[in-house]
Amino acid sequence: MKFSTQKPNKKLHLVSLGCTKNLVDSEIMLGKLSEYELTDDGADADVIIVNTCGFIDSAKQESLNTIFNLHDQRKSDSVLVMSGCLSQRYQDELQKDLPEVDIFTGVGDYDKIDEMVKSKQSKFTNEVFLASETNDRVITGSSYHAYVKLSEGCNQTCSFCAIPSFKGKLHSRTLESLVKEVKSLVSKGYKDITFISQDSSSFLRDQGINDGLEKLVEEIENVEGIKTARILYLYPSTTTLSLIDKIADSKVFVNYFDMPLQHISKNMLKVMKRGKQFERLHELMSYMKSKPNSFVRTTFIAGHPGETVEDFEELCKYVENFGFDRANVFSYSDEEGTTAFEMENKIEQETIDERAEILGEVIAATTQKSLESEVGKTFEVYVDGESDEHEYLLSARKTVWAPDIDGEIYINDNELGEDSQIKFGEIYTVKVTELVGDKLLATVIK
Repeated sequence: MKFSTQKPNKKLHLVSLGCTKNLVDSEIMLGKLSEYELTDDGADADVIIVNTCGFIDSAKQESLNTIFNLHDQRKSDSVLVMSGCLSQRYQDELQKDLPEVDIFTGVGDYDKIDEMVKSKQSKFTNEVFLASETNDRVITGSSYHAYVKLSEGCNQTCSFCAIPSFKGKLHSRTLESLVKEVKSLVSKGYKDITFISQDSSSFLRDQGINDGLEKLVEEIENVEGIKTARILYLYPSTTTLSLIDKIADSKVFVNYFDMPLQHISKNMLKVMKRGKQFERLHELMSYMKSKPNSFVRTTFIAGHPGETVEDFEELCKYVENFGFDRANVFSYSDEEGTTAFEMENKIEQETIDERAEILGEVIAATTQKSLESEVGKTFEVYVDGESDEHEYLLSARKTVWAPDIDGEIYINDNELGEDSQIKFGEIYTVKVTELVGDKLLATVIK
């Protein structure tokens, strides 16, 4: 009788919290720890990593709760790692107050996670980690879509945002590095790319190039095998009409315009340090919306210090009249290290939450209108797989939409014939037949 001398694989449980930018960093850590077997069960893991978010209070609390919950259920000899924005922002306090955590690391050492786990030592590099084409990532969640990070840090000075304090100034990747990474992803079967950063429209401005994003669009157009691409997080003062034209004229980039506005009243844009070009902002938004098959998404903050009743009413009216395809609203979060934190004209938490709820209802109505306008239309979708709703329904996403945030389409009929098996991860043409709640139902026709 032969006995195997091979040791069983050690198991890794990783939780990535916050934004998709965090997800890319998590995927780099997965690549560095590829000898570990992934497990969904933290209690079964030898190494547990929580890649934290430190943006606002609710995100900070979620990060800490996740750490405590995983610590309570973990094996006695496992290693618990806290990485990311929250641990970078509060590294001294957390290392003193969280004996539950074995290894602390911030936003500078994702590519050294294997060394840290081996030595069981914490590490905080002062420079933020910038992804490159040489990083081996384990792409999660999709067989055909991947996120690509353009840059790190931000040169903006928004009153409410603490990100520059722990992510630093804008640091763009080179065009060459990005093109190499996209080509590598395409060679592995990825054909839908979403470009992300803190401030995408400022890409390459730190290298003295003001139209960096336009140059990126041109370069990606020439990559063979890429079907669709989109850009998230455009900033008002660095987005131009020329950039909007470049995206709209592209055969690869879809007309997806994601610009977090935060507010619309002239008073609040000044208070929030979002630039003084009030009229230009309206021009930009209208120009985006005017493009064929455009999809416009934004984000707002309710209850920022200094927001009057009139400011808030103006915001609600604008959202209702403009008709965003999708939008999010956040309750203002008081973050130390920001200029808003020092302001005296703070708003009561009850009023902040009330305003966020009112604006949320306005947004819900505009989202519903956007979905209703799709009924009867024919367009292309990516088919992801079986839906969680029912085994006979397939889950799909309009090719213009970003994954996970813009919705899901249920395919409940197929005109291609019984012998035609629908392949997951491929593009199909569908006709939308009806809207049930917030879900579009569609038939595959091509």
